[in-house]
Amino acid sequence: MLKSIKFHLVMRKYLLFSVAIFLCFACSTPEKTVEIPSLPNIVLIFTDDQGYHDVGVYGASDIATPHLDQLASEGVQFTNFYVAQAVCSASRAALLTGAYSNRLGIHGALDHMSRHGLHPEEATIADILKPLGYATAMFGKWHLGHHREFLPTNQGFDEYLGIPYSNDMWPNHPQTKDYYPPLPLYQNDKIVDTIWNDQSMFTTLFTEKSVDFIKRNKDKPFFLYLAHPMPHVPLFVSDKFKGKSNRGLYGDVIMEIDWSVGQIMETLKQHDLEENTIVIFLSDNGPWLSYSGHSGSAYPLREGKGTSWDGGVKVPAIMRWKGTWASGLVQPNPAMSIDILPTLAYLTGAALPVKKIDGQSIHEMMQDASAESPQEGYAIYYNRNELQAVVMGEWKLYFPHRYRSLAPGQQPRHDGIPLDYIMIGMEEMELYHIPSDPSEMKNVISEHLEVVESILQFAAKVREDIGDELTGIKGQNVRLPGQISE
Repeated sequence: MLKSIKFHLVMRKYLLFSVAIFLCFACSTPEKTVEIPSLPNIVLIFTDDQGYHDVGVYGASDIATPHLDQLASEGVQFTNFYVAQAVCSASRAALLTGAYSNRLGIHGALDHMSRHGLHPEEATIADILKPLGYATAMFGKWHLGHHREFLPTNQGFDEYLGIPYSNDMWPNHPQTKDYYPPLPLYQNDKIVDTIWNDQSMFTTLFTEKSVDFIKRNKDKPFFLYLAHPMPHVPLFVSDKFKGKSNRGLYGDVIMEIDWSVGQIMETLKQHDLEENTIVIFLSDNGPWLSYSGHSGSAYPLREGKGTSWDGGVKVPAIMRWKGTWASGLVQPNPAMSIDILPTLAYLTGAALPVKKIDGQSIHEMMQDASAESPQEGYAIYYNRNELQAVVMGEWKLYFPHRYRSLAPGQQPRHDGIPLDYIMIGMEEMELYHIPSDPSEMKNVISEHLEVVESILQFAAKVREDIGDELTGIKGQNVRLPGQISE
């Protein structure tokens, strides 16, 4: 019902637009040409557990990423871009819906035992674009529910080929052996293969499917969501990139992802689509540091995946709309993945979701390095519904909570077996000035009480809206996830 309402509103808007275009033609002389604006194509590339430091323009010197570096030189590189939570399913829900994932009832990382998923009544990016005539496809890792009603083809996507959850949720990963069934490969809503021993074809397979989708839909607007399962452990790479990097298997995997980006860019160029295509590259969270030699790097940021420190929630973010957005712009002001959907809605004229979302359009940040997000602040949640931190402009305030960190004294491993974590308790609030202290090492809370007070006022509104288990507050505007029918 909600989707039909959205469709009606959008189609009414575009009917009026079409009439206006017709009148322009009727009133013009034969010598004049009326240029009809076309909707931009959208390519959203999402990697898994890739660290902030794992791209050349973000400081990597031991992994060659020429295509991502070129994308940054032709577009906008964000240096303080956040995801809503430092874990797979929650991060993906926020990206695709523009809402904090805990508002939607999506927490942690869903697996083959989960009986819930992203509710089909929640509008995704694909949902809001389809009424405008977009072809939509999703290739790679979904991780928002593996039951049929939660799969991409019931969430706005015309096509889907990929895995329903993380690539370590299978029997041959050392840490999950004897727990998970074979990894299923879905095409639309049917399992077409099971993966037992080898994932080395994943990056190539999903890239080839993406290239084919672009070619088949080059004459109409399209939305492509390519969510690579890599570099989440266990790591696999094709023979063409094995041993190519200076950072072992992990670096090889990143080089193949960079190759994938290059294939997408080359396809757009070959079909004269570069200037009419928005390309967005992000990671879902920071590196899984316990896998040491098989994990990425968040340098110079603190900690990694599974924490609300910047190493867990700040990711590489590169966005290009050639000929429209600034070229080579470095954007230092904070933004978040919840802002992607409303930005795309603004740029395409799509109707925003009927249900409340949290993101706002950041289109102005693509043109001016001094432009700030329209958001008052960004809430960082983890561990189901704990409000652990808030980002507000140059500042980040932490609330008392427990977080994980690598146990001291362990030697790095290169065999895919993780190191041990310990839990650390933060007993008091801590405040960090991110531009001068990106590693979050100097707590300056006693020197900036007025900043703390402003953030606390924002946090109080967030808690009332979507809750906070750390303070025992239940949010007034949270929604249930989709539940499978018995």
